[in-house]
Amino acid sequence: MPKIFFATDLHGSEVCWKKFLNSAKFYGADVLICGGDMTGKAIVPIVSENGHFTFALGGESQTVAADHVAEVEANVRRRGYYPLQMSVERLHELDQDPAKRAACFQEVMLEGVDRWMRLAAEKLRGTGIRCFVSPGNDDEMEVDDVIRRAELVELAEGRVVEIDGFSMISTGWSNPTPWNTHREEAEEKLAERIDGMASQISDASRAIFNLHCPPFKSGLDEAPAIDADLKLLHGGRALRPVGSTAVREAIERRQPLISLHGHIHESKGAVKIGKTLSINPGSAYEEGMLMGAIIQLDPTKGIKSYQLVNG
Repeated sequence: MPKIFFATDLHGSEVCWKKFLNSAKFYGADVLICGGDMTGKAIVPIVSENGHFTFALGGESQTVAADHVAEVEANVRRRGYYPLQMSVERLHELDQDPAKRAACFQEVMLEGVDRWMRLAAEKLRGTGIRCFVSPGNDDEMEVDDVIRRAELVELAEGRVVEIDGFSMISTGWSNPTPWNTHREEAEEKLAERIDGMASQISDASRAIFNLHCPPFKSGLDEAPAIDADLKLLHGGRALRPVGSTAVREAIERRQPLISLHGHIHESKGAVKIGKTLSINPGSAYEEGMLMGAIIQLDPTKGIKSYQLVNG
């Protein structure tokens, strides 16, 4: 009778990852599932000059002494970014060369993912708790190899996983977005991707669909409307559905027991699509708050209980 804790869209927030790992013990869960978009979006340079270090966080430039750098680095990671100490010359070099900047980001980002995998091993070793991760559309493809090498974290992407009598399929791929991210494709291709996994499951009443993108017009996919220049319309108060029609069609046709989603941070909620309970726990990673869902499954009742939580 598995008890699942599901969270998603951590976007590099190390405090949220640590809370995610601790949630198994806190909520009594024996399965952890981290949905897509686990990596951060940018490096925060901590620039050494004249014996001091300068950095910008939240639009504010600050200067600290060397003995405060560790504190700054921890704060940067807490906010979901990657701190990197460098010289003024290195900063100028990266500013002027997009290819070097991209390579530097990937190296630092993958080191961050590897650190998270080691934190998971330290926390989960000997507990019997299973931990699954499915990178999302914002996560570079190279992230998968780091997870594959992890001691106690399982890469869920693209396969059927058995969890105490229930079958889970996972993908972090999404329908097209305005940002042209790493894992997005046309609805037809996404439908093929999902169907390739779902067709391997014989009993949909015991199926978990862990699909990063929420179903279209489900209420779990309401995002602030933007114009052609990616600027918010009406101060961000205008919302529109941006979920996937392929995901919705898969849920409607297959009717899994439960579907787990993320992608749209503002659309926390739980809805029924036919017989399927669909959940998006939302995300508030920038505040260091972990939002998640606790789901108690039962071999005879299916979903015994569920609860949306944050902390």
